[in-house]
Amino acid sequence: MDLRSFGDDHLNVVPRTPDESARIADVTAPTTDFTKPEPFEERPAGAATVRARDNADAFSQPSANIGFEGELKFKVGNGLFRKIWVTAPASTEASDGLGPLYNARGCQNCHIKDGRGHVPEGPDDNAVSLFLRASIPAEVALDLQEVEDYIGAAEEPTYGGQIQDFGTFGQPAEAKLDISYEEIPVELAGGEVVMLRDPTYTLTDLAYGALHPDTMLSPRLTPQMIGLGLLEAISAQDILARADEEDADGDGISGRPNLVWSVEYDKVMLGRFGLKAGTPTIRHQSAAAFSGDIGISTPLFPDAWGECTDAQTACIEARHGDSDMHDGFEVDQTGLDLVTFYARNLAVPARRGADDPQVLHGKRVFYETGCAACHTPKFVTNRLEDRPEQSFQLIWPYSDMLLHDMGEGLADNRPEGRATGREWRTAPLWGIGLTEVVSGHANYLHDGRARSLMEAILWHGGEAQAARDTVAALPKPDRDALVAFLESL
Repeated sequence: MDLRSFGDDHLNVVPRTPDESARIADVTAPTTDFTKPEPFEERPAGAATVRARDNADAFSQPSANIGFEGELKFKVGNGLFRKIWVTAPASTEASDGLGPLYNARGCQNCHIKDGRGHVPEGPDDNAVSLFLRASIPAEVALDLQEVEDYIGAAEEPTYGGQIQDFGTFGQPAEAKLDISYEEIPVELAGGEVVMLRDPTYTLTDLAYGALHPDTMLSPRLTPQMIGLGLLEAISAQDILARADEEDADGDGISGRPNLVWSVEYDKVMLGRFGLKAGTPTIRHQSAAAFSGDIGISTPLFPDAWGECTDAQTACIEARHGDSDMHDGFEVDQTGLDLVTFYARNLAVPARRGADDPQVLHGKRVFYETGCAACHTPKFVTNRLEDRPEQSFQLIWPYSDMLLHDMGEGLADNRPEGRATGREWRTAPLWGIGLTEVVSGHANYLHDGRARSLMEAILWHGGEAQAARDTVAALPKPDRDALVAFLESL
């Protein structure tokens, strides 16, 4: 399998000149000077960076370089993203079509203020922004057999690809999700003790019968939305160049690309989005969320009943909101394009305190403990003819966009594409210090189990075990500096 064949031919890319390639290599090389911020480090999204806000709107701003017409388009897309959908038929024809089974009534309900979702905090708090993916082992589809190590899987035959915990009138919700935690003490150097919470997920009130005996379930907490268009604009070859599947350099890090099927382009592409990089483009990700999370049809996922299976006949036969005014869908191509544009242009806030001595010390700790081996600080995006906001920007996402084995502690034991049950895509870190400001909580990792950045670090295992152990053994001032650096991102 030649990874070079998985490129950016779906984008209007202007090829780099040899001089540009040399300049990019120079500017993205890892720093060795931690006495001052690097040039342009305060602007993690390049010209798209916006002023950092100290309120819940910090993740809801359009790219700074979007222009007047772009901002109008952004605002219309924001309206669709915030829309609360209702059951069909309704007097508000432009807003009906919810469900019949769903996880939320609108995109914003899960992506709180365009930030991270939250885990349930008590018996009266439903899991709107936390749900379970579901699949069973299966043969690899013919179109994917060219992909080395692709892991065959199919949706759970009765409940589909994810568990919907709400239903419209007369449609029983698929199940109820219960979470319990075991507290695990971890002692750090100097005697500090951090309590980790190890979750157990239980489905109750299964409305459509038993799950398939081979069902694999994976909890997913909705991630923040900022900077997605810039991640989409990173050169595929720049991402693939960092892959080291056989750990040829012997550093214990073996990042792997996920290669997945694109329903948008009808071919295998590099996976970029989702917690296991299971989706190739923002438009694909947006349409899949409309279908699976809300039960809304689009040109990419046209079933009016969303994710209902053949076993859920009442759901398939229920009234839906497909309309001639939307070209036979509940969200037509124009609407999907607007939501995609909105998601592509949610801006990354500027760094705070990049020149603070403690932050600079924490940056040194970040590099010297090995965190930067996976959380790649910077890239230069493709030069794009039709996406000026994302074109040729020096960005600082702190992610290599690759899959890594994170150990048994974080394993969900459910594969996705090439990703095994122990592998996750390196999460981008930009904006992570504003999580609590935006979302009103500090829930990190794929299922929100970590309540602080230090808890999130201590859950790292597998390829990150050595870095995690090094952090745990640091003196407390070094650990505090590392957290201060992360909070400045």
